[in-house]
Amino acid sequence: MSVLFSELKLREVRFKNRIFVSPMCQYSSDDGMPNDWHLVHLGSRAVGGAGLVVVEATGVSPEGRISPADSGLWSKAHAEGFRRITAFIEAQGSVAGIQLAHAGRKASTAVPWQGNGEVPRERGGWQTVAPSAVPFAEGYPMPRELGLAEIDELVGRFEESTRLARAAGFRVIELHFAHGYLIHEFLSPLSNRRGDDYGGSLENRMRLALRIARAVRAAWPAELPLFARLSATDWAEGGWDLPQTIELAKRLREAGVDLVDCSSGGLVPQQKIPVGPGYQVPFAEAVRREAKVPTGAVGLVTEAQQAEEIVASGKADAVFLARALLRDPHWPLHAAKALGVDVKWPVQYERAKG
Repeated sequence: MSVLFSELKLREVRFKNRIFVSPMCQYSSDDGMPNDWHLVHLGSRAVGGAGLVVVEATGVSPEGRISPADSGLWSKAHAEGFRRITAFIEAQGSVAGIQLAHAGRKASTAVPWQGNGEVPRERGGWQTVAPSAVPFAEGYPMPRELGLAEIDELVGRFEESTRLARAAGFRVIELHFAHGYLIHEFLSPLSNRRGDDYGGSLENRMRLALRIARAVRAAWPAELPLFARLSATDWAEGGWDLPQTIELAKRLREAGVDLVDCSSGGLVPQQKIPVGPGYQVPFAEAVRREAKVPTGAVGLVTEAQQAEEIVASGKADAVFLARALLRDPHWPLHAAKALGVDVKWPVQYERAKG
């Protein structure tokens, strides 16, 4: 029996397998609205057999987007725009999820195929915010330090986007606390130089993440799971690291987070990452073991047997695939065949199953 293709139950949601589609920015929205590209991109991964399909990092406010072309969920119109996408995903037997995010000092930047870097206001950019007035890198916006009242407002933004996510038909929310975006910026001493209750000690640096997790959990139906994506290390001296990640994961579990999605990096440009197949899996394994919380593994998971070994050996409870699913939207169906598992194909495609 394949563990990769066994059911996973979190709260009252059952995932038909443990192959999850990572949130992947498409830079294809206008004013944050989803469109036909998102329907086809996300829907094809559901047709391809993934157990969970997660929408890209989605701004809880216009200023929370990475670029002016990023997805957003700050109004009823956005929620309505997502409804046909979630309905299609769910009709294929997959679960629809969304990653809620605020890009912080890495916001107001150009889409990758236009060179990254700052988008000036005359071209649709905006003033960025961060825990401290420290830019990400040369060519990126200079952020303004968030005030205490603005932090309170930010928590409210996540709460409101949570309610909108339910109205849109999502059954999983993932909180984006990774990759150098705003909440990760608060966590790491390399970007957080505050002297108040949100800076300095680990307890203070975790404060915003925990406030958001508790607020979202309270606003999200009790029967639906809540995930959090963490960067387990900054890959930089003096930064956020695995022991701090484990402590935060413990606290997030207590706050009602059901799965920690373990990624890494993204906070500083001088990071030195030893990239290789499954290079982040040890983070998922350590967090699962030490924090006693289900985890997802991500990062160069590309082969069926590799994914099977990760979950079968207890290193993680699920695998999140990104580039592998961009190359092959039907990766789960092909992986099942490689592992000798008979899974249901869409009836429209059954003639090609053999």
